[in-house]
Amino acid sequence: MQSVLERLGLQEYYKHKLSLERLLQIDHKATAETPPDNNDVVWFFIKKLMLVNVTARNIKASLLSESCSENLNDDDILDLDALVGSSISEDKLSLHDIITALFLCSDGFVQQELSLKMSMCQFAVPLLLPNCDSNQCTLMLWALRDIVKKYRPKSLSEAKGFKEETIVQSEIPMITFVRLGDSFLSKSEILNKLLSNSQQYHDTFVHRNMEGGDCPRTISNGLAEITWYLPCGNKNIDIFDEPVAVVNLRGDIASFETQYAFLCQASSAVFVFLDCVDSKNKPLITTKGKTQMFIVADQKSKNFCLNDLKWVAGQLQLKNTNILLKTKPMNDADFVQNVQKTMRSVIKDTGIRMSLEQMASIAHELGIRVDEDRPECQKAKQNADAITEQIEDIPRYKKEQLPRQGETWKKLTSLEKEEIRLKKVGSQNIDVYKAKLRGNKKDLRHKQNSYDISAAMVSFINSLSGQSTERLYFLKWMRINLDNLSRKKLSGLREQYKEMSKKPDNKELLKRIDEQLSDSSLGTENFIREMSQIYEASLTLPERNLSRKQFQHLPKLCAQLLLDGFPLELVDGDASNIPLRWVSDVLAQLNELVSPNNKILVVTVLGVQSTGKSTLLNTMFGVQFAVSSGRCTRGAFMLLIKVNEDMKTSLNCDFLVIIDTEGLKSPELATLENSYEHDNELATLVVGLSDITIINIAMENSTEMKDILQIVVHAFLRMKEIGKKPKCQFVHQNVSDVSAHEKNLRDRKLLLQQLNEMTQAAAKMERKEKYKSFTDVMDYDPDTGNWYIPGLWNGSPPMAPVNAGYSEAVYELKKNVTQLLEKCDTSANTVLEFHKWIESLWTAVKHENFIFSFRNSLVADAYTKLCTAYNQWEWEFKKAMYTWSTNAETKIKNFGMGKVQSDIETLVNGLKIDMQKKLSENESTLLNNLKAYFKTKEGHVYLVESYRTEFEKSAESLGKQLKNSVTNQIIATADIKRGMADVERIKKENTEQIERQVCELIDNCRQKKAEMTGHELDGEFDKMWKKIMQEISFTKQTPLDIFNKVDLCLRQNLQVKGGHANQLLNKQSLTHYGKGRYEYSAESLKRDVKEFMYKLFRIEDIKKHLQSLADKIIDECDRYIENKVVGQSNYHDTYIEEILRIIDDRLRNEQHVHTEFEVSLKQHISAIAARRFQKMHNDFLHHNDPHRCLLENKAKFHADFKDAFYKKDLCQKKAVQFTEQCLGPAVEDYIKRFLGSDIVAEMQTSPELKERMSFQRAVLEELLQKDALSEYLKYTRQYEAYVKDWIRKRIWKHFPGSSHISKFEEAHVNVCLRLIKNAITKAQEKPSKNIKEFVENICTGFDNKLFIEQNALNSLLFLNIADKKMFVKWLIQSVDEMGQTLKKKLSQSSIEMKLSSLWINPLNELYRKLIGCGQQCPFCNVPCEAGASDHKHHSASLHRPKAFHAYRYHESGSLVTNICSTDVNSDSRFSCHDTKGEWHPFKRYREIYPDWKIMPDSSYEASDCWKYVLAKFNNEFATECNAKPADIPAPWKSITKAQAIDSVKKMYCC
Repeated sequence: MQSVLERLGLQEYYKHKLSLERLLQIDHKATAETPPDNNDVVWFFIKKLMLVNVTARNIKASLLSESCSENLNDDDILDLDALVGSSISEDKLSLHDIITALFLCSDGFVQQELSLKMSMCQFAVPLLLPNCDSNQCTLMLWALRDIVKKYRPKSLSEAKGFKEETIVQSEIPMITFVRLGDSFLSKSEILNKLLSNSQQYHDTFVHRNMEGGDCPRTISNGLAEITWYLPCGNKNIDIFDEPVAVVNLRGDIASFETQYAFLCQASSAVFVFLDCVDSKNKPLITTKGKTQMFIVADQKSKNFCLNDLKWVAGQLQLKNTNILLKTKPMNDADFVQNVQKTMRSVIKDTGIRMSLEQMASIAHELGIRVDEDRPECQKAKQNADAITEQIEDIPRYKKEQLPRQGETWKKLTSLEKEEIRLKKVGSQNIDVYKAKLRGNKKDLRHKQNSYDISAAMVSFINSLSGQSTERLYFLKWMRINLDNLSRKKLSGLREQYKEMSKKPDNKELLKRIDEQLSDSSLGTENFIREMSQIYEASLTLPERNLSRKQFQHLPKLCAQLLLDGFPLELVDGDASNIPLRWVSDVLAQLNELVSPNNKILVVTVLGVQSTGKSTLLNTMFGVQFAVSSGRCTRGAFMLLIKVNEDMKTSLNCDFLVIIDTEGLKSPELATLENSYEHDNELATLVVGLSDITIINIAMENSTEMKDILQIVVHAFLRMKEIGKKPKCQFVHQNVSDVSAHEKNLRDRKLLLQQLNEMTQAAAKMERKEKYKSFTDVMDYDPDTGNWYIPGLWNGSPPMAPVNAGYSEAVYELKKNVTQLLEKCDTSANTVLEFHKWIESLWTAVKHENFIFSFRNSLVADAYTKLCTAYNQWEWEFKKAMYTWSTNAETKIKNFGMGKVQSDIETLVNGLKIDMQKKLSENESTLLNNLKAYFKTKEGHVYLVESYRTEFEKSAESLGKQLKNSVTNQIIATADIKRGMADVERIKKENTEQIERQVCELIDNCRQKKAEMTGHELDGEFDKMWKKIMQEISFTKQTPLDIFNKVDLCLRQNLQVKGGHANQLLNKQSLTHYGKGRYEYSAESLKRDVKEFMYKLFRIEDIKKHLQSLADKIIDECDRYIENKVVGQSNYHDTYIEEILRIIDDRLRNEQHVHTEFEVSLKQHISAIAARRFQKMHNDFLHHNDPHRCLLENKAKFHADFKDAFYKKDLCQKKAVQFTEQCLGPAVEDYIKRFLGSDIVAEMQTSPELKERMSFQRAVLEELLQKDALSEYLKYTRQYEAYVKDWIRKRIWKHFPGSSHISKFEEAHVNVCLRLIKNAITKAQEKPSKNIKEFVENICTGFDNKLFIEQNALNSLLFLNIADKKMFVKWLIQSVDEMGQTLKKKLSQSSIEMKLSSLWINPLNELYRKLIGCGQQCPFCNVPCEAGASDHKHHSASLHRPKAFHAYRYHESGSLVTNICSTDVNSDSRFSCHDTKGEWHPFKRYREIYPDWKIMPDSSYEASDCWKYVLAKFNNEFATECNAKPADIPAPWKSITKAQAIDSVKKMYCC
């Protein structure tokens, strides 16, 4: 034994038995073509057998023998001895040894599975299993329990009836064939021939002329194999009219007397094959009770002895009919016919008809073990019998013992769907109606809780709570018992139905029988379903309730069942519903049991009922979805298969989830109105859950196929829209031609054509007409996406084996599915993520509009991550371009005054080229980041693939915006620089002239012999200054009329609006506008709106909307103006052009904007801008006025004159002046330019400021925490002002004092200090005639980083005759001191002061990012939260009652409580200005507002926060809206603040 097990690699399983979990694991061996070595031969056999492949026994014997593995090296050499030696098979293992070893090393459940598969292949299965180690054998009763056979005996052939029963309970005659001594005849071969008709030969038993059948048996002698002949009712095919069991004992009965004794007592007849009888065997020749004995012999045998035959016949008192002698002239066919004739006689006349169950008592008497005698099996049987023995009337039993399902559960299902679909709401208030539905649900749950736990359920739950093996036995016994009961009940009902259907007047009776057929189906799923309802009902009890606590362990029990390989009912087929909380908690427990190995991939099968979907899955994966007992799959079941370690890396998952579904177009549901809807729901759910969906279709029924394809395509289209991309494989069953793939090319084209038609039909239903072909919805190749599978049976059942072509085709399909899973673009879900998909898909499925109802936390999470990542890349892009543009602006400002204007043009052109290059690089980086992000498998990126285009367009749009902005900035700076060229030249010439005069004055004063006092020097300087001021001609700069320039730009902008706009512009000068708060007059609107519209809509509402819009635009433009003014630059026309562009962008998509409104708003904003820009321009001219500059520097010139006269050392003084007047301001300017971006980057590290949805959540949570009317009013009425203030406070909170922001300032100071010192070092290396040139060289080193004020620099270089070395020494010291002084100064300034002077205002930048597109829901006014700036649809997570948008009922004038996210799923209608007064269904709101995507509430509690606010401040809001208070639904009044906050968290965190 040990030697055989070692050769087969089974030694480890002899003590620790092979389990189903190990057997079914997905590993590399499952898809291996051939066994790689001897140890894998048994696994190769198992793999083929689990695929029900009749070639499983065709194992090359040479693989099993090392001694025969050597090949002859030279074919040309004659070596007969070698040829003779090569045929020796002594070292080979027989197939019997392999099967015996496998059964000995398997647990009871694997033995059962092997026996079932062997029976399906029409292989003989072990009945008595020998164990040569213990010299005992075992009756394999349990192993045969799963075999169920259907057949049609002669008595039922006319009526076309059939019998279906488990083979161990069938009381049919058993005929045994044994051998005594040697036999010339091959007993097994003869059996195969007598069990096969001429059209359908099959090797049921392995015989010596089969491949591997001639190998000597080592451990399998004494093996008794059994098979069954079952008639089909066709006399031309049937060999026997009645069923019969045939047993074949391997080995000589002389060595196995116990087995022989058992078989003689259990059999109707025993056929003994013998040629002669040894004296030692003569004691065996005795009569064995009532069993008929037959002798079979072959006269051709050299050992044949006629005398021995006579002696045996005399001992057994046999007649001629009991002797079957194959004479020399007789051929095999004639001999087999004789044996068949004899067997027919035995079958007809025998009185011994014993079931295998009854044979167990004989086994016990003879000391033969029975596999069912294991204690755990017997205890489980007792537990199962205790439950099922009580069942007499199945429908009544279900009502009494399983009361929580049935009608109660169906009513709950109906209420759940109505709560979402609101079909019957009528004119009732939606929330009041929903509250009523919830009350009804609560009553039903109370009813469920009122039932006591039935005795059956107590026993069932207790049995599941036992140890693992006992639990598995119990479930198997339950299934066996319940199938037997259902089979008997259903068989009788079918007969009744058949009889009644012959009479035309029995429609009502037929209907009742039909209902009974449905109600009489009872399986373990009903008991698990009852568990689910017990658990879900208990959750409605108080948390401390003992009844609730005692059922908390139920999900874990079910999770363990999943791990054990037991299917979990996902969709209840009777109620068409998912017990979501139950499934959720079961999967949560499963996650705990398997974590961290919790990744799963999902394979699902869909198709027409009774097309072999379950059989296909069972064959592919070796699983056990129900296919017998006359009960088709109802609903959907999921089953877990473990992935072996060698496949985890390639599949990137730990488990494979297989989902089996009920057939689409089920006859049972065909009469129901919502059958198509039911099929659509199921298909959408399972396709959404799947990574690969296998579609079973039948080409022969074109009408039915079109219906199925439409359902399936509908499901795939929905998945495409929500970001899921499951792969699909079409399977065509019952196509057997070897050239099917080629011949069906036309059919595949037809299929694709029909798929395209179905896509268009489904797209029309979902209002997604952009999809024209199936390939628009998913990647599909007709050549690789279709599989042709032959019929299951090779011949006529029940004696037909499974078709080898079927098994091979399924195997190829399995290989392909595995390869597709390995290449899967998407990452595997965890168990918890899988649950989230179930929940979100099912919730969306219950809505009528699936695509616009789908809300999934994984999608939301993936979208949030995408937005966060994109926002970071976008900010990096903007920051890079801002840094570049600021440096470019500095470079232009520092451009040397001595250069000619053409050089400035060269500089500007060069900067434009450089800008385009920089812009392209950064835009490419952003797009490449997006591309790389969508290539990753982690984080469920594939779910947001549909948003990819939006973000790409946003990136391109940002590039265009930045290009325009930076180009305008360069042009404006260059134009201002050109405009200042003359002024700078004049200032420089004036300074040089004064310098010459001062030098002359010094020389004159020194030539005087008398020493001059300071007072005298002052007088001389004043005379000289007065004279120079008279000589220099100062031409005062004339300020531009900014109002005129702005007015011109405004008129050009409004040219497209025609003459009416021009008339409005000509009414008054622009200077009359912008002096106070803008208030829109609705007079023009009133003229345009018809009279009936006044009564219908109240013009004040439109006025308020436009006023709010104007305020937002004014605020945005104010920010832009402020930003320009802070820069202290000169005016440029691009400034007002940008302001007008901002206004145009905000007005573009507004419905209510009239020409008068647009003109008046632009006039108001343009006038404000003109005043601010006029002052900025005047200040700029004043600051750069040559006369003012000279007067401002008079004191410096005077001081320098006296120092030069007294020949003082000016090094320290000039170094300090240069540092304080030039370098210090330049460093401060540098900090102001870049500190803003540092603050923005730092603030974006806060989770609530990373993207809009997190921002909205944080704002709402804080709003609810404050819970103040004033806050709610500001939020709902002045949203942008509120959030801007909120962001401001967040910045202050993040930077509570100057010290917190000083780290950024100090970093910039240090950067500038290094830059200055590097510039000084480089200047020292350059030749310079004087200090003036030296300082200019230093400034040149700053290039585009630091801007040096030219006026300050000119005054510094006045009379600068200091020593260069000493100047450098003092300059470096002054720079260091400046750094310390500046750091101290910055640390003492307030955060408010810092923010007000920055070039990038962090508040404005964060506001722009977080406020998004600024669009608000047309019904409730909530802001859009969509991530990409160029998004297709506006959306918001949380909508609110329309009362907050001042909606009121026309008749009563009271505020409206309806919430748009509820209305869009109801039959309610709305009427407004945009519908032109017509009533329009809310469900079709997108026809009016195509840019908005309003998701239906995911739950009743979804909008609790706003329900709470309106209920609390109803009267106050009514007063503000000049309306009557809303009629608040009663449930709203009970919502607490904590519940309101919790609803926000749930909505945004999912």
